[in-house]
Amino acid sequence: MMQALVNLPRLQKQIIAGAVDAIFLPLAFMLAILTRYETINIELIKHYAWLIAAVPLFAIPIFIKIGLYRAVIRYIDHKMVSVVIIGVSLSVLALAFLSFMLQLTAISRAVFVIYWSGAILYVGASRLAARAYLGGLRRNPNATKIAIYGAGTAGMQLANALRAGHELDCIAFIDDNRSMHGSSIAGIKVYAVEQIPQLVRNFGIKEVLLALPSVSKAKQKQILDHLETYKLRVKVTPSIKSLINGELRVQDIRDVEIEDLLGRDQVEPDEALLATCITNKNVLVSGAGGSIGSELCRQILRQKPNSLMLLEMSEFSLYSIEQELSALLDQLQLKCEIKPFLGSIHDSAKLDKIFRGFQIDTVYHAAAYKHVPLVEHNPIEGIRNNVFGTYKLAQAAIDAGVKQFVLISTDKAVRPTNVMGATKRLAELILQANARRQTGTRFCMVRFGNVLGSSGSVVPLFRKQIMQGGPITLTHAEITRYFMTIPEAAQLVLQAGAMGQGGDVFVLDMGEPVRIIDLARRMVHLCGLEVKSAEHPEGTIEIREVGLRPGEKLYEELLIGDNVERTTHPLIMRAQEAELAWEELRAALEELEQACQHFDYEKIRSLIQRLVIEYQPQCGIEDFIWQLKNKT
Repeated sequence: MMQALVNLPRLQKQIIAGAVDAIFLPLAFMLAILTRYETINIELIKHYAWLIAAVPLFAIPIFIKIGLYRAVIRYIDHKMVSVVIIGVSLSVLALAFLSFMLQLTAISRAVFVIYWSGAILYVGASRLAARAYLGGLRRNPNATKIAIYGAGTAGMQLANALRAGHELDCIAFIDDNRSMHGSSIAGIKVYAVEQIPQLVRNFGIKEVLLALPSVSKAKQKQILDHLETYKLRVKVTPSIKSLINGELRVQDIRDVEIEDLLGRDQVEPDEALLATCITNKNVLVSGAGGSIGSELCRQILRQKPNSLMLLEMSEFSLYSIEQELSALLDQLQLKCEIKPFLGSIHDSAKLDKIFRGFQIDTVYHAAAYKHVPLVEHNPIEGIRNNVFGTYKLAQAAIDAGVKQFVLISTDKAVRPTNVMGATKRLAELILQANARRQTGTRFCMVRFGNVLGSSGSVVPLFRKQIMQGGPITLTHAEITRYFMTIPEAAQLVLQAGAMGQGGDVFVLDMGEPVRIIDLARRMVHLCGLEVKSAEHPEGTIEIREVGLRPGEKLYEELLIGDNVERTTHPLIMRAQEAELAWEELRAALEELEQACQHFDYEKIRSLIQRLVIEYQPQCGIEDFIWQLKNKT
């Protein structure tokens, strides 16, 4: 019968709620009379009969007006208390005003006071009781049992949001605050962290939702480190900004990302540095559709440039970023001319037309082939794009009088063991030499490690492999990498570019390097699974070593030497690196271009090693020339 009642149309439910109130509110008034006079008889009933009859006539319309019957019982929260108090108070005041104005009979004021408190208790308690009953009626026995870590405002909001669904059933709050242990919030008990094993045994907890949007990254990492030992799936709630804006939604709960595990708190940017090369300037981004290039475009747009030129080889990538930036422009209500150019950095004539026609002030050069194994197997294309593309783009910038040119470099340019790293170091040498031979364009380069979420990133690959049941493929157990988020890296690039004086090599502070195998294990554990190994043969996810890829290093570095100095920004350093004179470099580049045209792989390798003295090829020459077994 109750299930049939729940399934009734909404209007019928509202009518039933009003009818129930019309019966019980007069009874509450009669109870107030009984409390006041400590007895009740026919005479008292006759004396107050007209007021008893008037109770629903005043209360029900007021309740309708203030929206009490519009509230869905299953989802009511603490805000309902104020609505109930207001509704009951207005109805009591209306009754009292009527009785005293008409002065038909002597009425005790205490009756109204007692009725006011009794009516609030009845209306509020009846709704809360109905919510509790309906919540139990709708509880899904197959729902995943979860606990919420954090019994604060965010945790309470999350618990209320979970009640609207059927997939997750919140069993407990977990909190570090000892004073809260044992207390109950929204009907859910608060436990200590040490009681998690007890919750797993007694209630079958499968997941923990981290509801601590305002804690630092370092503190969050500490909590995740502790939770990892329990082999529970851990998820994270949105940021404090979403909470403040009242936008906390169950669908915004996400899996733990690597940035949560790094424990890095982002340093607030220097707004003056961000704006220096961008605000009211004409800016061009090469490789605008790539992971770094697209993020640079987003952040550049927020600094209010006069115009933003997008240069990209991939039609789809260019279309995607142009559409996204146009929408962002409308959202931010800014005026900026966005021009998408489909083309290559090898097209000198087109570059000259763009630079001169739009009077470009600042260039951010993010276009590059960056996948180590692919470039190792396609060395000539890597050299043409990363070396000669940079050469032509830099020359076009000088000819057009571009004021600032910033190269996006990589930690793989430091003592490279692969063609990709060597080509990026050559690109750095080209810009350094250009910086010394002229003063019109200020060249600088920004060197950093892996960015999270870029194409080819290991994190989404590991997550996909975990979801498929494994195995996780790892190139080597000892491999380590530096990591940084794409937004943070792009933000630091913009700030570093503003510091450039000419030929500067800026290095970003990437924090501590991370062992990739440790990262893989933590991702498995925070998904509530166990790594399959000799110690844990019952584990579900195997980590399998497949060997280093061609040109891959075990350890990445950010500095060639030790000659480095701090800048005004805590995460940006300036490195003093060896340079080549322009005339020497130009002559060598001409030789390199001829060698590429003739597919002379031995000479190509010899020239690269001569120019990039730190280059120590990991692959043999037979791997280097694998494309063409018979040279042409």
